[in-house]
Amino acid sequence: MMKCKLIYPKWNKLPGQTTFNLPPHGPVVFAATLPEYVAVSFTDENVEDIDFDEECDFVAISMMLSTQVKRGYKIAQEFQKRGKQVIFGGISTMLHAEETMQYADSIFLGESEGRMEAVINDWKTGRLKKVYNFMNNHPDIELVGPARRDLYKRDLYNHKGVQMVDLFHASRGCRFSCYPCAVSYLGGRKFRPRPVHKAIEELETIDNNRLFIVDNSLAQDKKWEEELFRAMIPLKKQWISHTIDDDPKILDLAAQAGAWYVYQAVFDTSDYIKERIKRYHDHGIGVEGTILLGLDNQTESDILRLIDFLLEIDLDLAEFTVLSPFPHTKAYNDLIRQNRIFDHDWDHYNAGQVVYYPKHISPERLQELYEYAWKSFYQDESQEEKMFKLFTTVMLREMEKGTYVPRKRELVNKSFGKEVVRNISKIG
Repeated sequence: MMKCKLIYPKWNKLPGQTTFNLPPHGPVVFAATLPEYVAVSFTDENVEDIDFDEECDFVAISMMLSTQVKRGYKIAQEFQKRGKQVIFGGISTMLHAEETMQYADSIFLGESEGRMEAVINDWKTGRLKKVYNFMNNHPDIELVGPARRDLYKRDLYNHKGVQMVDLFHASRGCRFSCYPCAVSYLGGRKFRPRPVHKAIEELETIDNNRLFIVDNSLAQDKKWEEELFRAMIPLKKQWISHTIDDDPKILDLAAQAGAWYVYQAVFDTSDYIKERIKRYHDHGIGVEGTILLGLDNQTESDILRLIDFLLEIDLDLAEFTVLSPFPHTKAYNDLIRQNRIFDHDWDHYNAGQVVYYPKHISPERLQELYEYAWKSFYQDESQEEKMFKLFTTVMLREMEKGTYVPRKRELVNKSFGKEVVRNISKIG
């Protein structure tokens, strides 16, 4: 039996972001692709310290965010000092491959299903390659199986006694190619949905009734989307996702399947956006608006008008970001070509720090508008209070469906308890 030490590096959250940690998805999806004779010990550095002296045969570092890469490099160096070989993988390894190679014994690019047996054999025979590149050679989507959620230390992912969501994905790839997004580079321009029966098989293995479906967009194949939601109804899960199709039939099925709330990009002040959010609400689905500031078509007055608009459209939550020009996006290519990026410190590529020259305003003014947006939206009701309302909703739904499992302190916590108890008492 071989032992792999799998690590997810820590990253610093922004002041406006929520303070809780979600169990990371990428590392446990990777762990599921390792041969059975490889035992895995997992550390999420966001919730626990790394034991650099823990006995292992090799180290795997899984990085999702650009703000993790510099920490990942330091972790690798610590293990290499102890004579361990380190292999990197994950989204940010793919985005920062050339740089990461300087710190790695090996990097793995692409999706790992069906590939790790050969990699481990190379390591055992002393022939580990510097690069394993499968970026343009995707495995059969049917090979994607249940993630290794048994590796999580569950108690570390409670927030004030409240059980957080588990992450799950039902598809890969994206047929869209949005300006600031790298998904089509990472997973290809073809939408690759998992067979619905395979997705349901994995969902049935997840004990947590609260999920975050992390697919870039579920609104890519209506027939598959309808089949997936219909099959999810008996599972009685409550879930969050990115955009779903704006179709009454789809919205109705999503609501029946347990759609809790969705992330919806708010990119202008049109009636279309206002009506789209209303349709979600009409089906009992909450909305967290995702608002990107700093695009070239936005002037200061446009941004201020957009911020005012958000207060008119009854969003449940809002998350503000400034454009971060991640490598391998059109935004990055354009801004590099125009010599507009002035900060190349990956720790600052956190979607909350301006690292380039906006077209119509100064970087300093865009930073001020970003901070003003957070303060303005949450001035009358804090982010925690708004999030509390959404958790109250999900607890009530779980009780109505008979799936509610009391978590330690969930009903007595000062922040969440009193109003939850009052609401729950209404349904007996």
